Amino acid sequence: MKILVSNDDGYLAPGIVVLADALSAMAEIVVFAPDSNRSGCSNSLTLDRPLSVQRAENGFYFVNGTPSDCVHIALTGGLSFRPDLVVSGINQGQNMGDDTLYSGTVAAATEAFLFGIPAIAFSQVEKGWQHLDAAAKVARDVVQREFDALPKPYLLNVNIPNLPYDQLRGYRATRLGKRHASDPVIRTQDPHGRDIFWIGPSGKAKDAGQGTDFDAVANGHISITPLQVDLTHTTQLEILRRGLE
Repeated sequence: MKILVSNDDGYLAPGIVVLADALSAMAEIVVFAPDSNRSGCSNSLTLDRPLSVQRAENGFYFVNGTPSDCVHIALTGGLSFRPDLVVSGINQGQNMGDDTLYSGTVAAATEAFLFGIPAIAFSQVEKGWQHLDAAAKVARDVVQREFDALPKPYLLNVNIPNLPYDQLRGYRATRLGKRHASDPVIRTQDPHGRDIFWIGPSGKAKDAGQGTDFDAVANGHISITPLQVDLTHTTQLEILRRGLE
């Protein structure tokens, strides 16, 4: 088995280091990851400048671009083979509900999915890397499952509570929850007196009911959500068609 590993926290992040190590015992691993933290960049590709690929002492390849850039470059020329699976993470912080639209972690997996390759994104719910060893074991366990019953390619979003491995309460197949709108921007000034703005924190959960990713992790379960890329609003499509007749 051959696995391409990426992330959005950067190639030096603890999450990708333990992920690559956990998977290396069961597969041939190649890492293409950003040269620095690119959290929140979603599925953006860098089209306004050339990109460079360098190799670190530990063998990881790092790119001066986004997570999508990393996977795109790897799959369209950086690798001499087509991987069987692309794995992204382990992210520092949750990617649940509406977060998935902004997530660079999910974007790296999505880029592989667009190329017809199964992909899994892994995130820890809380920041700080607490119990990262347990998250790495979960990632290995999930990859070993292979999900043969799912049509390929599949795109899975996995969120792992920051708990010791033996305290995790198993897996739950979930749907994405919903958040309230983000908090207002934080307005301040630079040293020259000009207004500057920081994006505010994410909104609190609006739909965290039974069956959601929010509910699963709140109860100590590992959330696995199958994702799709088709954004077509099928109900409105039929309404629109009737209105155009």
